[in-house]
Amino acid sequence: MRRHNHNATPRGRTAAHPWHVPVAQSDVPATGLHLGLVASEQVRRYVAALAGLAGLPRLSATFDVTPHGRSGLRVVGRVSATVGQTCGITLEPIENEVEEPVDLVFLPSAADATEDAVRGEVEIPLDDQPEGLVNGRVDLGALATEFLVLGIDPYPRKPGMAFESPERSGDVARPFAALAALKRSRREGEG
Repeated sequence: MRRHNHNATPRGRTAAHPWHVPVAQSDVPATGLHLGLVASEQVRRYVAALAGLAGLPRLSATFDVTPHGRSGLRVVGRVSATVGQTCGITLEPIENEVEEPVDLVFLPSAADATEDAVRGEVEIPLDDQPEGLVNGRVDLGALATEFLVLGIDPYPRKPGMAFESPERSGDVARPFAALAALKRSRREGEG
């Protein structure tokens, strides 16, 4: 297993993808590659800012990259992280774990995917559209970042906390009370 500790400077990174670990399709042997990625502190700071997190103490990913068809790649793995958030109920800082599975196919273009499928080289379910390789590469850092963001709980809560709506007193008008009264008066007027 190759382990990457990505410590490159942020210069040249795009705001959308601060973590870059490109793998070229031509560099993947027939037996595939197993890669373990660990984001540096600097990369975690940029990813935390991108994701709107209070902190990102841990971000790692493991990927198995294998050839798919004549010119594609299949990436299977897992993104794992500890994210710092704010409890939506108590507003206290909390940490949550994110574990996201990854299983994607990357092809140079949709036309290539169709051509390979017609030849019987690749079986692609109709509802699973392949991702596109960019210049023959897949960026595993960007992929890990995207799956991390997808796995973040948008409504974080401390364990045991639940949102409870305030009790309504008899004086508070219900939102549809006027509509209910109108319906009652119409029914009474008909009878």
